[in-house]
Amino acid sequence: MGVQALKAAGAALIAWLLAGWWWQAPMALMAPWTAIALVQSTVYRSVRAGVQQLALITSGTLIAAAAVSVTHSTTAAIALALPLTTLLGNYTRFGDQGLYASSTALFVLTYGTYSASDIGHRLLESLLGAVVGIAVNALVLPPVHLRGVRDVLPGPPRQAARLARLMADDLEAGHGSDHAQQWKTQTDRLTQALTDLRSARSWTQESLRLNPGHRLRRPPGALPAPSWDTSWERIAHHLSSLAGLLAEGTRDEPALAAPPTDAPAHTAQLLRAVADVCEGYIQNLTEPWHEQDDGIEEATQRARDALEQLKLFLLAQNDRETEAVVGALVARAQQLIHDLSHLNQPSTSPETTMRQ
Repeated sequence: MGVQALKAAGAALIAWLLAGWWWQAPMALMAPWTAIALVQSTVYRSVRAGVQQLALITSGTLIAAAAVSVTHSTTAAIALALPLTTLLGNYTRFGDQGLYASSTALFVLTYGTYSASDIGHRLLESLLGAVVGIAVNALVLPPVHLRGVRDVLPGPPRQAARLARLMADDLEAGHGSDHAQQWKTQTDRLTQALTDLRSARSWTQESLRLNPGHRLRRPPGALPAPSWDTSWERIAHHLSSLAGLLAEGTRDEPALAAPPTDAPAHTAQLLRAVADVCEGYIQNLTEPWHEQDDGIEEATQRARDALEQLKLFLLAQNDRETEAVVGALVARAQQLIHDLSHLNQPSTSPETTMRQ
């Protein structure tokens, strides 16, 4: 943020020197006013905001000039122009830039600068400021948000491991409605971790668009491809579904009966192994310099063994209600283990990752 603030101040100073000192433009304020607003968090946003801002300044200027030519009164022109420019600025595609239509119209009318020459100067000075702001943001340490993705990558496996281990501990201790509420809280944290990762990916992708300097930066290390995120979304869905199935029996009027005594024990073993697998992936992300061991594969095999015990338990049931409950647990657990065992982390450069 500090770098962006200094860049914004520098862009405004350059625009002022060009418009006010070198060009000696009559409305030199427009250049730094436009430039400072276009040092955005990404180069792409600078270009997009520049186009929007020029369109709004042009519209505000022309609407103000038309209003005063019709009314021949500054007060009446303000009353006529501001509702129109405010409506234009509220168009959702303009976002935060919408204010420029009304503020430009107000400047034009209050300062009486609505002749053809004044309009031309205002637009040229705005264009100069836009060019300076975009150029400074693109050429002086252009922002690239790669670190954000790396910081949040361990979030999904970490929260998944916590949820799986919490469920395993509670199942072994005898779970109830209080435990089910804790599972819901941890499920929400897992969902938020995935949301944070999607947001960081989006910021990184945007920061590389139209960015001439990202190849000159040394990347902070290879990142897993976006398909890795999708795999964790499926894993999170399976864990959340298991939590829902196991919590159903704790309700006052459950739609499904509580699983029989041995089912939670087998499920707890499976979930504890799943937690170990997730923690193995966390170590791969946070300590890439360590040699990859067989811990993930060993934990995955333990999960498969627990699943087989759960399947055998299902085959031994005679009650249809019990078969439905245990069968649902088996189906979801099998999907969970399948996605975990097929999860990989292809090492790609940040640029390659963002093009996928």
